[in-house]
This record gives sequence, structure tokens and C-alpha cells, in this order.
Amino acid sequence: MSRLYFQYYTKLVVISYRHAKILEKNIRTILNRNILTKKQRIEAFVALGDFLLSDSREIGDRLAIAAVKNPWYTPDNVRKQVRAICENLTEEKLESWLSSYPDISSARVVGLILAGNVPLVGFHDIMCVLLSGFHAQIKVSSDDAGLTTFVLEKLVQIAPAFAQKIQLVERLSDFDLIIATGSTNSSRYFEYYFGKKPHIIRKNRNSVALLTGEEDKEALTRLGYDIFDYFGLGCRSVSKLLVPQGYDMSRFFEAIEGFSDVGNHHKYRNNYDYNKSIYLINKDRHFDNGFLLLKEDPRMASPLGVVFFEEYENLDAAASRLSADAGHIQCLVTEATIETAIPTFSLGNSQCPGLTDYADGVDVLRFLFAHAADK
Repeated sequence: MSRLYFQYYTKLVVISYRHAKILEKNIRTILNRNILTKKQRIEAFVALGDFLLSDSREIGDRLAIAAVKNPWYTPDNVRKQVRAICENLTEEKLESWLSSYPDISSARVVGLILAGNVPLVGFHDIMCVLLSGFHAQIKVSSDDAGLTTFVLEKLVQIAPAFAQKIQLVERLSDFDLIIATGSTNSSRYFEYYFGKKPHIIRKNRNSVALLTGEEDKEALTRLGYDIFDYFGLGCRSVSKLLVPQGYDMSRFFEAIEGFSDVGNHHKYRNNYDYNKSIYLINKDRHFDNGFLLLKEDPRMASPLGVVFFEEYENLDAAASRLSADAGHIQCLVTEATIETAIPTFSLGNSQCPGLTDYADGVDVLRFLFAHAADK
């Protein structure tokens, strides 16, 4: 090989090597654009909140379609849920919530099995997973009516890099962690199939209102939202009243008269009529105002259109009663001062959880970051 040819060949090798390094650097730059920082993820969710609160015709059309697919998802109820969600989608709140956790982009996949009893009920779980930098493999409920898909598509439009982090599936597979929400019945299957993976498995829970008899009409009216929002289908819906002995139920009925329109919804009315007929046939003692039945019963979970109640002797006795069933209670609403480990809200606020008001009291962020190590 001549010296001239050798020098020429060497230059080609050097140039090719340099081009390869430049190409590798460019590819890394492109790929890094698809890895969102925590700040960018937060900004995307803030922008999503702005969109959801807009008067977009696209949103109106989607709500109309959802109401046809699932009659429980009335436009008013969906908008109510959207407002509750967007209340938390501010930069200040999200940054504060995530401030004690590192900025990571994990290769780990979190399987999410979402409920559908309330519109967008699984949004908080999805937000936890994506803001934490994990991949989300999502199985939505058959009752979801396309709402979750619509919201996620909009999120990807805002921040296309999220497309690599989101997978909507009919069947979960190849996931590393699991968060499954369902009934007490379905939880047994979840435990069987997913119990060997790090998991959060949620069962049925209900919420309780503790009245002292000193509440004014305005406070009792606020309680109506805790009972009737989403037709009482949510785990944060009040299904049980604890009232002092001899409590005058007419005061409660008078205060919630403004919610009578709920009785015009055909599916709710069917449930109300059915339970009323059962109580009449069985001659069960109950109170009835034409759209809600009150029945004395020790159980926490009441049928749709019904709220159970129990009387208590004093607040200490009420606290003991709550403690006995704490594992079945999602939250407590009351104006009373009472010592309890159950998450407690003032009357009218059970359906407005903050970012740290985790379902079943299980901190989802803590769970995720405890298992953040790459495979």
C-alpha cells in the first residue's frame, strides 16, 4: 500500500468516525426531546386543565356522546368532575405536591385498571403515574364512555412525548406494578392474578356524614352535594348518616328539597322506585321525601336512592362506631370536632378531594417511587 493511499484511507476513517459521533449525538438530542422533565410534565397537565375548562365545542360534543353511551354521565356531572379535577391542575399545586420526589424517567410500567362508576374517576391514578415519569398501561372501564381516551389524546396533543408513556389496552401484560380499582368481589380476582407484583388493590368503600343536630339549613343543604353528586355512585358519596338520638329528619328533608331534580333521571328513579316497593312490601320502617329514602340500618353501603342512618348517644359513641368500620369508609363529612383517622371534610366537600387525598388512604406517589428502580 502506497503512503499516499494510506493517508487517504486514514482520512476517510477519521471522517467516517467523526460523522458517526455527530450522528450519534444528534440521535441522542432527538431522543432527549422525547423525555419530558418534571417541569415539562407539570406544564402539560396545567395546559390540559386550561383546555378542559374552556368552552370548546369539541368538549361539548364529547360530553353529549358520553351521555348517550352512559346515561349516568350527564353533561352536568361530567363538568362537575372536570372542575374538581382542574382545581388541582395549577402549577403551584402540582409543584408543591411533587416537590419531595426526584425528577426521573422510569422504564417501569404501571398497569392501571380503572373503575367507571364516576366520570374520569381514574384520572388521579393516571396523573400520578405520568407526572412521576413512569409508563402507564391503562385498561379503562367499559362504562368510561370514551372520556379517558379523549382526555389522554388531548394530553398527547399538548405534549407529544407522552405518547411513548401511555398505552391503552384491553388486557394488561408485561407490567411491573399494578393499581387496580374495583369492587370487593373483583378485588379477590385482582389479588389472585396480580398479588405477586407490587400493587395497590382497592375494594368497595362508602362515605359517612356525622350530624350533631346543630347544623343550620345551609349546612344541611351542602350535605346534599355529598349525597347526590354523581347520583351517589362514588366511593366519596355519602351513603350513611350518623345522627343524635331523636333527630328530626324533617329538617334534613327540607334542606335538600333543591335536589329533587335527581328523581327525574330515569335510571335513578328506577332504583328509587324499586327500593321503595321492597320496603313497602316488607313493611320496613323508612322515611321518604319523593326522591330519597332514609332507612335505619347498621350497614355502611346503601342501595341507590337510599341513605342508611343510625342514631348515636354521644360523640364518643359516634367516634367508636366510625372506628369499628374505618376500613370500609372512604371519608367522613361533618361540622363536628371529632378524633378519627378517617379523612374528614366539612359538609358539601366530600367530592372535592385535594391531590393528597388518596383513595383508601394509600399514598400513590410514595408507592410508585418506592418501586422506581429500573428493571
